[in-house]
Amino acid sequence: MEQLDKFDLAILGELQNDGRLSNTELASRVGLSTAPCWRRVRALEEAGFIKGYHAELDRQKIGLGVLAFVRLDAERNTGDSTRALEEAIQKLPQIVSCHYISGSGTFELQVICQDLDSFSRFARESLINLPHVKDLHTSFSLGEVKASSALPLDHLKT
Repeated sequence: MEQLDKFDLAILGELQNDGRLSNTELASRVGLSTAPCWRRVRALEEAGFIKGYHAELDRQKIGLGVLAFVRLDAERNTGDSTRALEEAIQKLPQIVSCHYISGSGTFELQVICQDLDSFSRFARESLINLPHVKDLHTSFSLGEVKASSALPLDHLKT
């Protein structure tokens, strides 16, 4: 599956908006009958365009009121030390996103905690003690303007 056509793009768009659509409803929305629609969804999954399905939870409603952006500076950026740091980061559920960054710092983390006290404990007990960490710089979200996991698809249309 090298090339995505208009039906594939429509399927991806609809499933990004509602991953719980039945195949019948999805087929109706994209203008296909059910069997070809089902085959296309399976092909998109197998080709890795669709990585999975999940429920999006409201972090505030489940008691996770603090979202922090943490720039982590590593002591060393060698292969072994970076791998050790990556593995340690992946084990911490409070870190919901981690990116290598350009400029100052090594990683940019998104960290979610219950409140400022729990974040402070997490930073003192876990983050600063990760392997090869030199320093942390933290900013807190004061309010969310936009949060979406939907990816833009317009650039794929021919």
